[in-house]
Amino acid sequence: MGVKLEIFRMIIYLTFPVAMFWVSNQAEWFEDDVIQRKLQEIEEFKERLRKRREEKLLRDAQQNS
Repeated sequence: MGVKLEIFRMIIYLTFPVAMFWVSNQAEWFEDDVIQRKLQEIEEFKERLRKRREEKLLRDAQQNS
């Protein structure tokens, strides 16, 4: 029982890091999600910039009046 348990533990210790490395290097699994997230972040950033620009223009217009 002891030897079988040690062999099982050694297999787990060796398999887990190798499997995680392999999964993290599968770019095609993550490309679509990353691209969609980046596009969404860019759109949100553009919206924030537009709002900030409009607020600045309104402040400048009120100060000049």
